[in-house]
Amino acid sequence: MPASNTVVAFGCVLVMIGASCVCPSVFAQTSDSRTAEEPTKSWTATTDWKIKDANPTRIVESHRQHGNRTLDVQSTQFWIDGSFQFNEDIERETLQLDANTVRITTRKYGQDGNGRKTLVQMTEEEKHILPCGDSNIIRLTSSSNLNGALQPTRRDIVDTNNIGNGVEEANTTVLLPSIYGGLAPAIKMHELRKRSANNTIESQTTTLLPDGAGNWQVSEVRQATTRQEGTNRTTEERVSRLDFEGELGEVSHIVSKESESTSGAKRSSVETYSIDVPGTTRDGSLHLVERKTSTERSSSAGERATEQRVEQTNPGDPGSGLRVFVLVDGRMVPGPSGFQVTRTVRRRDLNGNFGMVEVDTTKSEKVFTISFQRMPAEKLE
Repeated sequence: MPASNTVVAFGCVLVMIGASCVCPSVFAQTSDSRTAEEPTKSWTATTDWKIKDANPTRIVESHRQHGNRTLDVQSTQFWIDGSFQFNEDIERETLQLDANTVRITTRKYGQDGNGRKTLVQMTEEEKHILPCGDSNIIRLTSSSNLNGALQPTRRDIVDTNNIGNGVEEANTTVLLPSIYGGLAPAIKMHELRKRSANNTIESQTTTLLPDGAGNWQVSEVRQATTRQEGTNRTTEERVSRLDFEGELGEVSHIVSKESESTSGAKRSSVETYSIDVPGTTRDGSLHLVERKTSTERSSSAGERATEQRVEQTNPGDPGSGLRVFVLVDGRMVPGPSGFQVTRTVRRRDLNGNFGMVEVDTTKSEKVFTISFQRMPAEKLE
């Protein structure tokens, strides 16, 4: 699927929320409490996605909001036998039950053996904000079996406790199918977040897996620190995982930087350091393996222009440092009844030349009021 900031993003986001209070039962029945006279807000967007040496793909998205109900639909169509034909639909319905409760139902439709549209997966999620200020999420995912019937395949329970003094604790339990039948705890995550007075946010997320003997063992630790200084923001994330000897060791370090000038121009960069370097064996140290830089500006007419360059290690010559491998150019043109976005992707081939590999064009009825400044072109090294 083409990446674009202009279309609706689907998927369940695992929000770390917690509860130390007694939480009410979930999936309670309710009715739309808002009046039928409230206006309906809706828009559609169509993206044509063309990849070199592949059939075109079309993604049609629609958004409809009325009262406390919102329905987002994403339909993916493939070009087959001279026309676009159905491949997959994802429907996401959000219902605000009351001021403290939100229910989200996501349905994924595919094709059965006869090419007919059929429900293949459904996720039901309900989020409660408890009277004491804590929160709770219960998310149940069901997938179709060989007979086409839905059966539970995953259950997420997320509880958050606001400890105070800028500290929040979140606990997540993931239940997966067990060899004994039903769902059983398979993953546990504990997250501790702290917000300091100097615009710094620190978090540590620990993932635990069962060791086969009935005990929980630390599998991964993620530590992140975000610092905000005016319009500049820096985030560092370090990931440690168990090695073959059962010891935790750092496997990656990601540094993200974002800045915005007084004219509104934005620039960002993401540098990834890893112990795994393509074309070499591990030496126990972290090495810079990828750098992504992005810029965006707007013209006086409100057109947005973006550029992204991706530098990576060359597996054939890993000691030569990073080299530009991917270039992405985007342009958003607003209009009185919507906008149009064009995105092109160029990739370096084996001869060192950049060839066009992907072109996306999105047309939407949604009207944007923000504007961005056009960026100057950068020279390639």
